[in-house]
Amino acid sequence: MKTLKFKTNINCGGCVSKVTPFLNKQEGVESWEVDTANPDKILTIESDGVTEEDVKATLQKVGFKAESVD
Repeated sequence: MKTLKFKTNINCGGCVSKVTPFLNKQEGVESWEVDTANPDKILTIESDGVTEEDVKATLQKVGFKAESVD
């Protein structure tokens, strides 16, 4: 299991509900959460095979940006 972290522009509950069905059906995503209280809106994903590029592409389809954070 690998943890991926992204700085995003997912900044409210409405945004979270918009990405939920896409991240929930993304293959290789075990669990995920967005810290909307953090100024960088950090998305944390517990990955079982999903790549950073997969996550970025999925979020882009829904209209959100993601940058990898170490």
